[in-house]
Amino acid sequence: MRYFSLLLFAGLLAACSNPATTDSEITEGPDRASDTEPTMMLTAAGVEAETVFNYEDILWGFTWLPDGRMIATEKGGKLMIIDGDSSSLVTGVPEVRDVGQGGLLDVLLDQDFENNRLVYLSYSRSEDGGEKGFTSVGRGRLSDDETTLEDFTSLYDGGPATSKGQHYGSRMVWGPDDGHLYFTIGDRGNRDENPQDTTRDGGKVYRIAADGSIPNDNPFVGAPNAKEATYSFGHRNLQGMAVHPTTGEIWENEHGPRGGDEVNIIEAGKNYGWPVITYGINYDGSQITQEVAKPGMEQPVHYWVPSIAPSGMAFITGDRYPGWEGDLLVGSLKFSYLKLVHLDGNTVTGEQDLIKNIGRVRDVRMGPDEYIYASIEGTGIVRVVPQ
Repeated sequence: MRYFSLLLFAGLLAACSNPATTDSEITEGPDRASDTEPTMMLTAAGVEAETVFNYEDILWGFTWLPDGRMIATEKGGKLMIIDGDSSSLVTGVPEVRDVGQGGLLDVLLDQDFENNRLVYLSYSRSEDGGEKGFTSVGRGRLSDDETTLEDFTSLYDGGPATSKGQHYGSRMVWGPDDGHLYFTIGDRGNRDENPQDTTRDGGKVYRIAADGSIPNDNPFVGAPNAKEATYSFGHRNLQGMAVHPTTGEIWENEHGPRGGDEVNIIEAGKNYGWPVITYGINYDGSQITQEVAKPGMEQPVHYWVPSIAPSGMAFITGDRYPGWEGDLLVGSLKFSYLKLVHLDGNTVTGEQDLIKNIGRVRDVRMGPDEYIYASIEGTGIVRVVPQ
């Protein structure tokens, strides 16, 4: 196992104006912060990052098996079991369309994994020989010898397939109260039709039962021609999702265009506005809309102008990081840091940048040992530890 340390830096960023950027998660840029920094026992300069698994390609998502080993997705289509500084491949993974922002995306274990060994994947499903794709969610059984994902079956296909390579989403979490699967699909680059139309897929948070069936109390069940798996709509490209450890609320983050990245609390049937309202503008500097608020459309808990290109996120739990308990971590693809967002209830009170300049942060998780872990493109997986 190879370790290295990076000193981390504290600091709040004041609100600033939009810089010129180009479309996609790869180029979306800094943030908007509160003026007030709460008193903390631990500062950003008091933690270090150490590499626990070296890997050069993109580890899009990861989680832990019951025995403490990791299972991770590589964007190119590999499913891996990580044991210390070594790894092994799992076969039986569906074919993915590794184009643009698509590929093998998130990974989630079944709530009863120890008994049924089911593993859930979200991915860009390939169609027409790889010329087109759409976001799909499915599951398979990890074989007893851990070499194969057996009987993999798609549970939800967010079609139709398109040749566009952007805005697949996609994160997955289990609802703590209902046990249902919540997952995200981005607007697939079709902002004019998908996000605001509940009869179309894309630009939405979805809710299905563990077996793929539609819960009867989903908000659009019975609505004419509706995509009945839809739970909320009016989203752009959702790449972070986490369950609040105290309230059980489901939070998500999503990419805005040039500015307007958002953090939202998801509620059944609610419209989150994209693209009718937004704090962002087009990449060429032109206006998308003059509206930043409108009746019947939800306001974000927090937003960034300019963009930070948010990715995975997690709430801090445990007592390894004094003063940060309950705060929110958001990875930044553009600026290569972890954003620590301080919360008072659902109100953002300040921000700090952690692990600056470490690389594009793809996923963020709290480990079973109560340490913060993050997957860094070109580096692998790091653990954030107090000095």
